[in-house]
Amino acid sequence: MSIRTVAAAAAAAVLLAGCAGTSAPSAGPSSSAAPTQSTRLTVVTHDSFALEKATRAQFAAETGYDVTYIAPGDVGTVVNQLVLTKDAPIGDVVYGIDNTFAGRAISAGVLSPYASSALPTGADAYAADAAHSLTPIDYGDVCLNADTAWFAAHHLAVPQTFDDLVKPEYSGLLVVENPASSSPGMAFLAATVAAKGDQGYLDYWTALKANKVLVVKGWTEAYTVEFSGSTGKGDRPLVVSYSSSPAYEHATQALTQTCFRQVEYAGVIAGAQNEVGARKFVDFLLSKQVQAQIPEQMYMDPIDPAIKLPADWEKYAAVVDAPLSLPVAQLSANRDTWIKAWTAAVVG
Repeated sequence: MSIRTVAAAAAAAVLLAGCAGTSAPSAGPSSSAAPTQSTRLTVVTHDSFALEKATRAQFAAETGYDVTYIAPGDVGTVVNQLVLTKDAPIGDVVYGIDNTFAGRAISAGVLSPYASSALPTGADAYAADAAHSLTPIDYGDVCLNADTAWFAAHHLAVPQTFDDLVKPEYSGLLVVENPASSSPGMAFLAATVAAKGDQGYLDYWTALKANKVLVVKGWTEAYTVEFSGSTGKGDRPLVVSYSSSPAYEHATQALTQTCFRQVEYAGVIAGAQNEVGARKFVDFLLSKQVQAQIPEQMYMDPIDPAIKLPADWEKYAAVVDAPLSLPVAQLSANRDTWIKAWTAAVVG
């Protein structure tokens, strides 16, 4: 999700309301003591986080915080860093943990639960757990994307299903992200589990390996380097990306039968030096101004259903009527086992 366009900003008063609005008390470990405060706020994000500079500057101005953003890498890397630095947290608030990595972050105890009153009605359906360990901010569907111009030039039909990908005519055409380090990669692995079952997914991946699938570390390398479409200079016309990607490409197609529903969250980091500020940042991400920017800045659907989507999004983004999904609890219980088995079978 590195392709950015500018979203129209909402009124400044909306942001102020989003940042300064009252919030429900935390249900976490710090609820028995006053939340920590500081003049500084460190925000940890994945490397695809993007909001307009003016919006980020306004949040800093309205709160008075000296805000620093750090992006260690993809979601897998972010969660790994939070776990490794649990005793000396690297930040106050985190954005970008998704439903495929949420269970690991929650079970590792790196989050301080917080229930935001800014959460739109109905958005709690995307909750990661009942304790409000994470707050849903946006969602999207991870799908295979095809470079339609490449397929037209090669007089080859665009594949539509998982089973199509293992056919000989599509050998050497697919690039995917490693599920151990990439949230789209993990989502695609989960999609194969949902489609093929807990026993059959490895057989499917063995067939993909035989058909010369390419595995890279993360989305940026897959989409902007190895993919033949978009800004990519590679020779692979099939890539794991998002159903929304075609909204800004117009020469790519999302394969809607391969999609997995991904939800991205924000959370207060346990041991935060500025827990008050962390809560304000979560509320800020739920503000109308930020939610309106999410589609064009981060290629995801805003969690607030009242936000009107951009015209290009409504015209070109794929409509996914029946995305594949797995419960967070099942993902949490099995993801390490799936990844270990996948690594042995595919990477070796």
